[in-house]
Amino acid sequence: MAADDGYIKFKCDLVKSGVVIPEELYTEINKWRNKMYSLNLIGAYDNGVGFGNISVRIPGTKQFYVSGSATGNYKITSPEHYVLVNSYNFKQNSLKCMGPLPASSESLSHAAIYEADVRTNAVIHIHNLEMWEKGIRKYPVTKPEYSFGTPEIALDITDLLNDETTGKNGIIIMGGHKEGILFFGESLEEAGIISLKYYKGLTK
Repeated sequence: MAADDGYIKFKCDLVKSGVVIPEELYTEINKWRNKMYSLNLIGAYDNGVGFGNISVRIPGTKQFYVSGSATGNYKITSPEHYVLVNSYNFKQNSLKCMGPLPASSESLSHAAIYEADVRTNAVIHIHNLEMWEKGIRKYPVTKPEYSFGTPEIALDITDLLNDETTGKNGIIIMGGHKEGILFFGESLEEAGIISLKYYKGLTK
């Protein structure tokens, strides 16, 4: 594992392949991804750095489909923009995936939720400063010293989900990842409704 000043860097082992996401699931996940993009909750900054992603677990497993790295730069995504995460290791800050492109390091935050809560089958990660600033005073928050894409934030998310209240809210604010929020639920529909309810509460 590569390291820099003692910091373990994210490692993604990709088995390059064609489309991996089933057509029916792609239709559902892309509907919600397009909704988040239309609200600028998933997208890209002026410098070209993409933000936000969305995932769905394969029921009864630890595997999940997730939008690939840097796909926030695309207004419209296709099946080629989704990857299957087969396994992961929080302590080594690594994962193994299959698909046309690599998974983002943020995928480990999704994995942490799936690992800690067997009821959760979908996660939506968005960026919005106003929602983040409001939520940091109201919802469970990861420790501000833990940045995204690190083993520490994944383990901190797991700790937060040991509190039943966190699971009921379906919201985690990423304290060390400014603007970053995780919404999750038993289905993609539930996770999406939670995110829209929060968003609309700010825009009324």
